[in-house]
Amino acid sequence: MGKLTYAATGVDIDNADATKKAMAGSLETKDARVLNKIGAFATLFDGKFPDYEHPVLVLKSEEPGSKQKLAFAHGRYESVCYDLVNHLINDIIVMGAHPLSVQDVIVCGKLEKKIITRIVDGMALACREQNCSLTGGETSEQPGVVAPGIYILTASVVGVAEKNAIIDGRLIASGDQIIAIESNGLHTNGYTLVRALLDAQPDLAELTVDGTSFLEAILKPHQCYYKGLSELFNSEVINGMAHITGGGIHDNIARVLPDRLDAKIDLSKIKIPSVFKVLHHRGQLDTTDMMRTFNMGVGLVLIVAKENVGPVKSHLESKGHHSYLIGEIEEGSKKVRFTNELKIV
Repeated sequence: MGKLTYAATGVDIDNADATKKAMAGSLETKDARVLNKIGAFATLFDGKFPDYEHPVLVLKSEEPGSKQKLAFAHGRYESVCYDLVNHLINDIIVMGAHPLSVQDVIVCGKLEKKIITRIVDGMALACREQNCSLTGGETSEQPGVVAPGIYILTASVVGVAEKNAIIDGRLIASGDQIIAIESNGLHTNGYTLVRALLDAQPDLAELTVDGTSFLEAILKPHQCYYKGLSELFNSEVINGMAHITGGGIHDNIARVLPDRLDAKIDLSKIKIPSVFKVLHHRGQLDTTDMMRTFNMGVGLVLIVAKENVGPVKSHLESKGHHSYLIGEIEEGSKKVRFTNELKIV
């Protein structure tokens, strides 16, 4: 056995250092609250919030699921970063929080400078578009644990909300209306099923769906709703919000319901995008399973008092988000009840 070195076992520190220098520009921020320079052991973020009477930090970690495998296989390094950042931010805005800082983790089997740089660039750009900063993270080369060519992404976000304006469902009342905001497709859920279907039916990738290929349709980045909703956070018009991710409409609305109330959803009102109809037809998928797996065209749900439906919908339309009513809140026991049937055929 010859002389053993770290590089010989698959971890090249010189390459890692060169990659970190290459990504430095992406981590530069004009946010004066970020107090230290790139390369420090941790990020320093100024905790003064002069515009808040009682600021509350809101924290969340997330990953883009197996969509990242499909995205990387087709060279979509930047778009999957939007998936990750937008999913993260949607998870905190449903509590009335404004995003501040994102940190990412990239785990790979072999560190490829060009690809890592593209990923970090994508993460930083996705953050800037939502008025927050990518302030650091970790890049870990793990040969023998992760195969070469495989990249596993995760990230965390820190946001801030005014304590007396936190949206957690406690103000939801009987008679409130349930507004669906349209998704732009699958977002980041259900991709293990989708990949299995593509493996079984490779021709599906090139099938035309609403003027584009099925592959393009399923790789659309997860839509972020922050800019469309942030002006409503302190207006007291939103009683509850749910980000429709894994578990679908049923499980995610249930997370914000008070114990004494039910949500009644009229499935016939849900506007199902064509990509889900293709999945249903080509995969012979059961609609009940689809409702637990996919968002079915509903990216976010708002629960508002009846008198606020008009103003909220008008505001959303002015921000480019189409919305419509799908149900209402009734007395009950924290259940989500479906009526009628999906119009999916």
